[in-house]
Amino acid sequence: MSYVALYRKARPRIFDEIKGQDPIVRALRNQVITDRLQHAYLFTGTRGTGKTSAAKILARAVNCEHPENGNPCGECSVCRSITDGTSMNVIEIDAASNNGVDNIRDIIDEVRYRPTEGRYKVYIIDEVHMLSAGAFNALLKTLEEPPEYVIFILATTEAGRIPVTILSRCQRYDFRRIGSRQIALRMKELLQKEDTEAEDKALDFIARAADGSMRDALSLLDRCIAFYMGEKLTYEKVLKALGEADHEVFSGLTRKLIRGDTAGVIRDFSNQISEGAEVSQFISDYVWYLRNVLIVSETDSKDAEELIDVSSEQLEDLKKISGELDSDTVARYIRVLSELMNRMRFASDRRVLAETSLILLSKAESDEHEDAWTGRIRQLELKVEELMAGGFVPAGSFENQAKKTDVEPADEGEKVLLPDAAPDDLKAIAASWDRLIADMPGGKGRGLLKNQLQHHAHVQYNEETLENRLFIELGEGLNREAARVIAADEYSKEELEKYLARKTGKHVPVTFYLAKDAKPGSLKTIDTQAYAEAQMPGVQVEVIPDSEFPEDPF
Repeated sequence: MSYVALYRKARPRIFDEIKGQDPIVRALRNQVITDRLQHAYLFTGTRGTGKTSAAKILARAVNCEHPENGNPCGECSVCRSITDGTSMNVIEIDAASNNGVDNIRDIIDEVRYRPTEGRYKVYIIDEVHMLSAGAFNALLKTLEEPPEYVIFILATTEAGRIPVTILSRCQRYDFRRIGSRQIALRMKELLQKEDTEAEDKALDFIARAADGSMRDALSLLDRCIAFYMGEKLTYEKVLKALGEADHEVFSGLTRKLIRGDTAGVIRDFSNQISEGAEVSQFISDYVWYLRNVLIVSETDSKDAEELIDVSSEQLEDLKKISGELDSDTVARYIRVLSELMNRMRFASDRRVLAETSLILLSKAESDEHEDAWTGRIRQLELKVEELMAGGFVPAGSFENQAKKTDVEPADEGEKVLLPDAAPDDLKAIAASWDRLIADMPGGKGRGLLKNQLQHHAHVQYNEETLENRLFIELGEGLNREAARVIAADEYSKEELEKYLARKTGKHVPVTFYLAKDAKPGSLKTIDTQAYAEAQMPGVQVEVIPDSEFPEDPF
């Protein structure tokens, strides 16, 4: 005899063998025991959750000559004929290929005849949502008032596509996804019968990959057994057989996204695809990984252990990742990747789409969505930490008292020394502030700085000391975090000073402070209106010839 697939061999034969649907099993079995059967049932739920199996068991149970506690005996002639598919009283119809009015009229004609054996004629219509509108209308009257010896069992994965007039005439049962632990235990039980060894970790991974479908889990298990025939199934072997990515891959990928390491992100992704991972499955698994990170960050350790089905080592790693990421950023990752999964359904080149989305995640400044701000702030903080760790000397320190802006000149070894801005220069700069900042490049991590300077900054100067320095008050409100980061970011201050030097030909020292903090001295907001028509005395835009700037600091 030819080999029988594991999911077919393991199909439940009695109600007690149906896993993960205890409330439905109890209700159906009680109806058989008390003889309170309905004339029409609707079984709905995702694939592989036991809808068709429950329908066949119910068909045998209502006709069984010797039922046992609501279960079919499986030994009488009626049970055997139904199991073998030779019974004239149980008719299975695939609505995907028999969805016309004529097919339903054939059923209506047959309904008039009583069963030749047993008590009931049972019609099991699978994928019933595929019936045409005319077919549903033809079925309507018979479904409402069938003969007492007829039972209809409709099964579907898409109950939303069934007309309300049909739904209202059926007793509905929703089959939920089966828990991964129940699936793993069932697979372990079947492997003992198959005389095959497998690690619990490997079975747990297959169960999670099945996403609540027992049939999918058994199909994946069959595939792994065939790949390693006669060998013990280990976690690593299952990953290789299914072309899946390991937890460590997603952990490393996430850390590179946090740092904005675009090249590393694409390299890791390409390596996984080269090793056989399927693009859609990889993205789906990564979304699930990020879901676990989000749960860990938003719950305490005890709750996380109950909600996440991972090893203790993986849970510790998730905790570390959640400490490096805020919940808003994780939610942004999930949003972008979920949108990607929808687009990939109709894409001819899924890999290109996936790489584009991963690049978008690694470059928060390129994402205009409002939830990308926290990612930009985090990347700025990491840049500051890297600069400080690398010996970065903040402006204004002892080593940088010369008050000069160094720009690489044409002749190596020389410096362009710019004169300090005078008070009138500061006022003239403020008069043209909007135009100056509007022209400021926004790339290379300066998008957040430019946005703050354009919309949330007040330019001031020290009226008492006439210090040749711009004091920029950064607003807060909805931009509190962005303002806080920029105020403490020497890199942002240096970028602005370089830009002002480039545009004015003057060294313009800058000090950032937050609106909530005390003003550093007696500051006065510059009356830009009084200078709106000024010719910027002492300031010339682009005063330094480009030849002296062979390499643009931006």
